[in-house]
Amino acid sequence: MAEIVQQRIEERIPELEQLERVGLFTKKEVKSIIKKSTALEYKLHRLIVNKEDFIAYIQYEINVLELIKKRRAYIHYHFKREEIEFSIIHRINSVFRRATNKWKDDVQLWLSHVAFCKKWATKGQISKVFSAMLAIHPDKPALWIMAAKSELEDRNSSESARHLFLRALRFHPNNKKVYQEYFRMELLHCEKLRKQKSELDKAEMDIGEYEFSLEILSGKLAEVVYRDATGKINDAEFVISLLNIAAIFDFTKELQDSILQDLQTNYTEESVTWDFMAKRELEAPGAGEELTSAKGRASDINRREERCCQVYEEGVKSLHTEPMWTCYAAFCLERLKRKTNVQELKEKRQERLLGVLQRAHDSSLLKEDYYKKWLQILLSCGDGEGAASVAMAATQRYSQSVSVWSLSLQTLIQLGSGDVGRLFQDALTHINPKESLPLWQLQAQWSVANQSPEETEAFFKRGLLSAVAAVAMEMKESYLDWSYSTGGYKKARKTFISLQESRPFSKAFFTRMIQLEKEQETPKMNNLRDYYERALQEFGSSDDDLWLQYIQEELGALGQPENCGKIHWRAMKFLEGESVERFISRYTLLQTGHL
Repeated sequence: MAEIVQQRIEERIPELEQLERVGLFTKKEVKSIIKKSTALEYKLHRLIVNKEDFIAYIQYEINVLELIKKRRAYIHYHFKREEIEFSIIHRINSVFRRATNKWKDDVQLWLSHVAFCKKWATKGQISKVFSAMLAIHPDKPALWIMAAKSELEDRNSSESARHLFLRALRFHPNNKKVYQEYFRMELLHCEKLRKQKSELDKAEMDIGEYEFSLEILSGKLAEVVYRDATGKINDAEFVISLLNIAAIFDFTKELQDSILQDLQTNYTEESVTWDFMAKRELEAPGAGEELTSAKGRASDINRREERCCQVYEEGVKSLHTEPMWTCYAAFCLERLKRKTNVQELKEKRQERLLGVLQRAHDSSLLKEDYYKKWLQILLSCGDGEGAASVAMAATQRYSQSVSVWSLSLQTLIQLGSGDVGRLFQDALTHINPKESLPLWQLQAQWSVANQSPEETEAFFKRGLLSAVAAVAMEMKESYLDWSYSTGGYKKARKTFISLQESRPFSKAFFTRMIQLEKEQETPKMNNLRDYYERALQEFGSSDDDLWLQYIQEELGALGQPENCGKIHWRAMKFLEGESVERFISRYTLLQTGHL
């Protein structure tokens, strides 16, 4: 091993001599480089090598390169690059190859090599790196796309990029992203040829027998890619994505028309097609003479939106599905959110949206999310009766949805409906009990605000009997808070005592009672001890915080510090697993005054 390392160091001597001779590094710095390089080389030649050692070696060499670059700029010396930088770059590439051969599955390592090649102008090496990487990772479409883009952008080779895309399609014949980027590449190639032809025509240069193919200049290669892609991938969204790519280029009108024709002919059974065709109407040219005033512009926008709606109307007649109505409603909602100072346009948009939502609901094809938006609009308009009607209708349409029931009940509470109590009971019979907690919480708030104390207490007691642990615990905490707010500390303590033996429990139930005790003018330490002891019976095996809080109480003005030793001993006995270590470390901090 030592002989190999020595050979590697000797190979560096010419470049190091040059660095010292031209004044980029001092003699002391050269010795430091030799020392560091020797240590790194030994690490690379051990029997068991680590990836981190290779990375450290490469990073050190790159740092040397960066320093040389800065020193050159500082002293304005730009010669001897072949003797200095090129040998370092060659060595880094060699180490990268060794690393990627050893850890072939590490894609990030391969990409780091590519990034290095790009930065240090070794673009001829990039193709070799990508070729080796794709031989190991042909199953990753993103790498094929990256390699093809590199050929096109870094090496200006459309032919190599095309070859890579075709190879990628053998491995991924139905990959949308590969086809999209291949389609884009062909259009970029076509654009480059058109620019070359234009410049040659301007310069009136004689190019001999060479002729630019009119078919290629018009984008026929991209059309071939499009036909092949749509023959394998039958999806409207994919076709629209290709159309959007084609629209970026100004010479693709015929291609765009062809794609648009295919979309209208073959994909009318998909809602995204109608959505796309409708939104295209917004881009249609308007009447120029009316656009000088705000009203004129608003009138033009309204006409465009009406044309969009006509297309959507055709869509919902042809394709009477929930996704189609969702697209229509989403368009109307998006237009309503747009700011305008013309009140007539705003009212027209709102009227249009409400009409679409009503018709979608009547057809039982309105998505759950849109009921919330519908109610918000009706409430903002002051249409309480309409909002109440929609709230009831939503619960019938999505009778098992907790979010719909919550939203509808909140709306009815806001409107002051007298039928809320019965509706809460209806809601709880329809939904899954395990998901019912939000409704219990909402009913608790409503009952406290609107019902008599007797009715509210009966509601809480009913909640305590729930078979769902989360509901029973939440009701226990809410019952305790309500008892304190209506009857003060005495009632709260009475409620706590009546519930302290009734499982399930939450830690918050006990900590809330402790907090209430401490808020009194003269808190009783014996009561606090009772609350802590009861809480520790339930949570003492896992909750180290509770033990520490108990110790802190005893260390306080009301407590007896001599009890802390016993509590600590009990904590060490009861706590299990990681909570023991946490308790020990935090108890130490408490003793030293850092907690």
